[in-house]
Amino acid sequence: MPAEPTDAPTDRPVGPPVDGPDPAAVQQLRRRALESLAVMAPDAIDLGQRFRAAGYDLALVGGPVRDAFLGRASNDLDLTTPATPDEAEPIIAAWGDAHWDIGREFGTVGARRFAGRRGPGSQDVVVEVTTYRTDAYDPTSRKPLVEFGDTLEGDLSRRDFTVNAMAVRVPDLVFVDPFDGLADLAAGVLRTPIDPRRSFDDDPLRMMRAARFVAQLGFRLDDDARAAIVDMAPRIEIVSAERVRDELTKLLLSPHPRAGLEVLVETGLADHVLPELPALRLEIDEHHRHKDVYQHTLMVLEKAIALETGPDGEVPGPDLVLRLAALLHDIGKPRTRRFEEGGGVSFHHHEVVGAKLASKRLKALRFDKQTVNDVARLTELHLRFHGYGEGEWTDSAVRRYVTDAGPLLERLHRLTRSDSTTRNQRKAARLKAAYDDLERRIATLREAEELASIRPDLDGTQIMQVLGIGPGRDVGEAYRYLLEERMEHGPLGEDRAREVLLEWWAQRGA
Repeated sequence: MPAEPTDAPTDRPVGPPVDGPDPAAVQQLRRRALESLAVMAPDAIDLGQRFRAAGYDLALVGGPVRDAFLGRASNDLDLTTPATPDEAEPIIAAWGDAHWDIGREFGTVGARRFAGRRGPGSQDVVVEVTTYRTDAYDPTSRKPLVEFGDTLEGDLSRRDFTVNAMAVRVPDLVFVDPFDGLADLAAGVLRTPIDPRRSFDDDPLRMMRAARFVAQLGFRLDDDARAAIVDMAPRIEIVSAERVRDELTKLLLSPHPRAGLEVLVETGLADHVLPELPALRLEIDEHHRHKDVYQHTLMVLEKAIALETGPDGEVPGPDLVLRLAALLHDIGKPRTRRFEEGGGVSFHHHEVVGAKLASKRLKALRFDKQTVNDVARLTELHLRFHGYGEGEWTDSAVRRYVTDAGPLLERLHRLTRSDSTTRNQRKAARLKAAYDDLERRIATLREAEELASIRPDLDGTQIMQVLGIGPGRDVGEAYRYLLEERMEHGPLGEDRAREVLLEWWAQRGA
């Protein structure tokens, strides 16, 4: 879609349609914005009136404005003003029920209005007010340099993309769009307000945000922006691991993560933030049905997402651990690939190697310990099911499968099912039937034996009483032996457990 004429005014009322191509699409966006702003505006207008009374302009900016045009009302409002944090803080403190200034060094202060001001069922409203500013990176530093600006248009020019460089002045609800973001929004295009190389050089994280917005909004990346990312991908290394992690997390939790991941890989960004992913393009998968393991991995991710449940289900979506595990489950293959006689390819123990690599990568990205451990464990266990269809598993093997998975069992079910991407319909049906059977057996054993909380039939105190010993290493060894017996044979009962324990103790003493 061509941009609007260059002599179009930058400040326009939100309601009336604009001239330009595809006016119906733009009009639909404006209609959605009016409906969303009707929900958001009362609090923003009140705050705008307070800033005006103090002699300052105020405008809604960024995501809340973009989302209003997409028909999404928000209770988290970003605003910008020429007022400094010292000048803005008392105004928003009087507006809100609570306020804070933890972003003061970046020009931001915030406040919250508690639910109830707009009647029953209303939610808290959170605002963050930031002084007009410009950002730039010192090539030798991971932290952005912050300089305050003096105009709204100048502030909008430093935004990442034109769809985020629109504003609505409050309290008058005047629309400001100096970079034709509304036309790009209607066309579903991500374009930078200024030259993309300058924009990405100022803040390299914007390259990650480009991939994230492709995944989040379903938009396509402007050709110039894509070319700039290809040229500047190494620049992402100046950004802290925590900021990269946050963007990757948002991408994975988006409605279309595959599209965003493809941007990361195709532009070369993934080589610097998640190199294990593009490395999969070089491999042949074990089924010899996919172009490469990279494409297989993206298919597994999509299938896993489709198996997530609603909020009351076993794995409410979007589930970060499941999605990370789907993304990383095969990253051990490049390290374990072997060419066999006859032209075959093997990846022996790639699940073990992959678990270590997943843990290392997620730690480098500063993910929390629980997420790191859970994803690594799922990666390690994702092949455990293979072989179930060829040979009957004993009840002991089923118990071990459940116990080893622990609280990750429902995610493991989904990861394992998703890992079957064969195009052979008979094989796919056979694998599905085998896993259906395994889940039925798990349900039966769970009902009979409380698999989720398997313990030996005797606890530590009872073991000491039976053996006549005090606390120490022997008690731990006895406990582990009884647990092994419990896993192998199922519930023994206390009487039989005492007999087994005494037999083991006697043989051990002999």
